[in-house]
Amino acid sequence: MDLAVDLVLCLCSLLLLSLWKQRSGKGKLPPGPTPLPILGNILQLDVKNISKSLSNLSKVYGPVFTLYFGMKPMVVLHGYEAVKEALIDLGEEFSGRGRLPVNEKVRKGHGILFSNGKRWKETRRFSLMTLRNLGMGKRSIEDRVQEEARCLVEELRKTNGLPCDPTFILGCAPCNVICSIIFQNRFEYKDQFFLDMMKMFNENARILSSPWLQEKPGQELVYTDENLENTILDLFAAGTETTSTTLRYGLLLLLKHPEVTVKVQEEIDRVIGRHRSPCMQDRSHMPYMDAVIHEIQRYVNLVPTGIPHAVTQDINFRNYLIPKGTDILTSLTSVLRDDKEFPNPEVFDPGHFLDESGNFRKSDYFMAFSTGKRVCLGEGLARVELFLFLTTILQKFTLKSVVDPKDLDITPVVNGLASVPPFYRLCFIPV
Repeated sequence: MDLAVDLVLCLCSLLLLSLWKQRSGKGKLPPGPTPLPILGNILQLDVKNISKSLSNLSKVYGPVFTLYFGMKPMVVLHGYEAVKEALIDLGEEFSGRGRLPVNEKVRKGHGILFSNGKRWKETRRFSLMTLRNLGMGKRSIEDRVQEEARCLVEELRKTNGLPCDPTFILGCAPCNVICSIIFQNRFEYKDQFFLDMMKMFNENARILSSPWLQEKPGQELVYTDENLENTILDLFAAGTETTSTTLRYGLLLLLKHPEVTVKVQEEIDRVIGRHRSPCMQDRSHMPYMDAVIHEIQRYVNLVPTGIPHAVTQDINFRNYLIPKGTDILTSLTSVLRDDKEFPNPEVFDPGHFLDESGNFRKSDYFMAFSTGKRVCLGEGLARVELFLFLTTILQKFTLKSVVDPKDLDITPVVNGLASVPPFYRLCFIPV
């Protein structure tokens, strides 16, 4: 009996301590669901569909609300206006990086993706300068992607039109582009060093996709071996997994919608033909292909909540006082699937990026690379790769599904922070 009483008293004490810590902190945080002691709001979320949970909560608490992951609060921004106001209008104040548990233990705040303060600013500046010196944003990068596109086509030809899982080959191509930038050399897809490197990067990406919770950041040293090594790792991880996953998902969507594939290939035949290699100048003459690629990225919604941000100082935001260091979660899904900007947002439709005359239509709601100070460092390279790789594949092959397109499952599989396509096989039939 005494043990039971002690247990109840202990639980009550924990509850009171939890509530006191959550409500007595500096600042006036936005409203949100009542958290449980220790656990916070984690049991009130569908971890397999965080975006849906956030959407439901936004209907109750509005576009800015607070969730607790454990004992730590996280402010959620839902919808274009809230995300824009924070990440663009108040970009500097919201430019911190929120903390992820595995990252803190493995990366210790090093690299580009997960660093903060002086280390992040210096590392990002140094990386951009170095990448430009190595050809980023210049014609030489386009030449390298074109070369890799030709190698990709040759690898796909080796499948002899038989059913295959495209995951490995589509992962090799963008990884080799990064290799050509950093090492000034590409590798054959069967090279053992290249295979070992791919395996390592895939494993790291899987481990680092585990979300939530926090620890204190490390020291502010910048030009250390550890920081430079992690910066290179970030370039490979961000430049390989994101592009290859988008390509893989894109081919699945094109299999599901053969009418879209036919229109794309008609445009390729009209603008480029069958023999000349596609180049970036072609994109301005191919509005439908441009729209298809944007719609693939919008629909894929690769990182539904982005990587958590953090505020760099106490900030007044929409009549709330958010204390310095508070983590910020941005629902990119709520922007990419906004039904006012994109009618029928759950439907794959390139028309979302075309005007009434069939010209390409830009949209401020296109935040596939996030936005603001922490926008993806490799956005420019990714745009080149997606256009040249997809255009070259569709120029050289007819895509054939191994099942009726109507039976293809295009439901994303949530994997930590990212959404990935379900497993599928297809045939690349040379044209």
